Amino acid sequence: MTDYKEEQANELEALESIYPDELQIIEMEPFPSFQMIVTTQSMDSSDDTSATIIMQFTYTEKYPDEVPVIEITGSDNLEEDQVERLTQMMKELAEENLGMVMIFTLVSAAIEKMGEMLDEGVKREAEEAERRLQEKEEAERVKFEGTRVTIESFLAWKAKFDAEMAELKKKKGKTVDVSNKLTGKELFMKDATLDDSDVKFLQEEGESVEVDESLFQDMEDLDIDLEDELS
Repeated sequence: MTDYKEEQANELEALESIYPDELQIIEMEPFPSFQMIVTTQSMDSSDDTSATIIMQFTYTEKYPDEVPVIEITGSDNLEEDQVERLTQMMKELAEENLGMVMIFTLVSAAIEKMGEMLDEGVKREAEEAERRLQEKEEAERVKFEGTRVTIESFLAWKAKFDAEMAELKKKKGKTVDVSNKLTGKELFMKDATLDDSDVKFLQEEGESVEVDESLFQDMEDLDIDLEDELS
């Protein structure tokens, strides 16, 4: 016949020697109940994030042939759902270890799981920071580039532009092609008839063209050195 009280006492004594600062006995009757404060760090060596939980175990009459009462009564730096997952994990592990003392196994598994959870949190934070950075860079790129033109947007703009131009031409009553309008110099170079336009004008006027001789009266007073000019 199994002496459950003796097995429980022996395990509790061993746990007190392993966790002298972490274990605290709450009561011994009707069954031993104690809590353990455990702090662990992220398993990622590049991160120093830590978390703390307070685990409480209470033996039952036939422990270790029965699962002990397992609770997490406090936590730091863990989400509520993480605490629930951690508790459920320890209960499932306790079922697998029925028939032998298991508190050390449960505590060790809980510490390892906490490290994994912290890594998950660190990874999520890194991914969120990367996502925010990409969103910021994309917003800056869009702001710099302006609105990207697609075939659909161009065709829509072209239809609107053509409609506006047609309305403008309709109001003016004639078509004005500004792009083909020539400058005075271009007209002169293009139309050779303009070369003798002044001569034709004089011929059309005949002998009736008058010249104001007073404009030339002072020409003799001008000292013009042709040789200097030509040199």
